[in-house]
Amino acid sequence: MFASRRATGILLILLSACAFGLMPIFGVYAYRAGADTQGILLIRFGAAAVMMVALMQWRGARWPRGKVLWGLVGMGLAYSAQAFCYFSALQYASAALAALLLYLYPVLVTLIAAAFLGEKLRRRAMFALLLACIGLVLTIGNGIAGKLPGILFGLATAFIYSGYILVGSRLTPKAGALPAASVVMVAAALSLSTSTAFATPHWAHGTAGWLAMLGIALISTVIAIFAFLAGLDRLRAAEASTLSTLEPVVSVLLAATLLAEPMSALQWLGGAAILAAALLIALTPPAVPAE
Repeated sequence: MFASRRATGILLILLSACAFGLMPIFGVYAYRAGADTQGILLIRFGAAAVMMVALMQWRGARWPRGKVLWGLVGMGLAYSAQAFCYFSALQYASAALAALLLYLYPVLVTLIAAAFLGEKLRRRAMFALLLACIGLVLTIGNGIAGKLPGILFGLATAFIYSGYILVGSRLTPKAGALPAASVVMVAAALSLSTSTAFATPHWAHGTAGWLAMLGIALISTVIAIFAFLAGLDRLRAAEASTLSTLEPVVSVLLAATLLAEPMSALQWLGGAAILAAALLIALTPPAVPAE
């Protein structure tokens, strides 16, 4: 039973990584159709929030209450802040540098969980983390360029997302994956809606642009966040974050296929390293069952 639960968790995290990996591709099409970052984020979380509330009603699920509810609201605010920092980093740094700084979070999650949450640092897990980090650097490529604000925004993204994952690993089992994801998305949507008081968003023009924005909302937000939280409920935080490094591999492969961005031999090697790290985690049984 426990092995089956763990296998399901691994598959859910990999599904989440694939769904998140699609977001840069959707984003390119949305930007080409005239949307800006504010418009994309508003549609992303606004549409996702509506979908999740409807799903909660259809399933008859109970909304969290008390401290768990407010903790999840805090996660939603953190997620919107993380998205803002990431897109701000892209304005001052290359996409490669922004992605590299974001994906410091598996290292941060692993170290913080070991230092404060009592998770043991086993040799296989550490080797998988190291392998994933090396693969990440190779996969992102050579486009490492940026100014100090871009670096600071990128580092902020990694630290905020690390906190989001660690808090989520504690709150999701108490609330359930569906209610937790719903509160996170509603809170993120409400916090981002305040941005309209300071600037007017630009929306995409044409069917293709709107399909791309809705793809970000449905696939790269609803499916991605729900699958991640559901997987996080079945795995340790360090394992889930390491498996998530599959995301840039998906992005690079799709960019090469759909956007005609060629992949170098080193990028192929990096992708293989990340897949090997994911396989190593999948084949490593936990020392003790998660509580």
